[in-house]
Amino acid sequence: MRRTEILQEIRIMRFEEAYGVWTEGRLNQEEAARILGVCDRTFRRYIDRYEESGMEGLLDKRLTQASSRRAPVDEVIELARQYEGRYRGWNVKHFHSWYRRDGGQRSYTWVKNTLQSRGLVPRAAKRGTHRKRRDPSPLPGMMLHQDGSTHEWVPGKKWDLIVTMDDATSEHYSMFFIQEEGTSSSFQGVRDVILQKGLFSSLYTDRGSHYWYVHA
Repeated sequence: MRRTEILQEIRIMRFEEAYGVWTEGRLNQEEAARILGVCDRTFRRYIDRYEESGMEGLLDKRLTQASSRRAPVDEVIELARQYEGRYRGWNVKHFHSWYRRDGGQRSYTWVKNTLQSRGLVPRAAKRGTHRKRRDPSPLPGMMLHQDGSTHEWVPGKKWDLIVTMDDATSEHYSMFFIQEEGTSSSFQGVRDVILQKGLFSSLYTDRGSHYWYVHA
């Protein structure tokens, strides 16, 4: 197998993994795209091609070798016969593990798309592009969430409570009272987290004026 074919197979496998985690709701499209090293618009194009044509939709048409790798008809029929005869109802992951142990050489993606094309396993339902709510980050350290709330914490005294937390786990890394929320308090919360946990990937906040610069 040539290097270009290997790289294409790896790219498709990585998409399969990201697509699976996305369909389970553990990642949103932006996060899944970040794993693949592409923008969310490109990830959506991959989804459309994959859900319309399966693995074939992700193949680079410039690689003429793609057509030569197509499985013989008798191999497809034999795979379907084995699944239908002894393993109907198994999910593709478990069936593929058996298939490889029994000497099969085809990839998980090929097995899954072959079974789907013959109607033996269902295709995942297509999800909407837009989400009604933002899902939490899938892993600790990917995103901090910082917010301030004003309340009369003790009788006659109103302070702002500044909380900086992990978006994935809701673990509170920094909490302190201040007279008024602002740039200095935001920096203090971020500093506390970095000193305790190290660097993080991104910061999620509200539209407070001390977070955003708006052109007049």
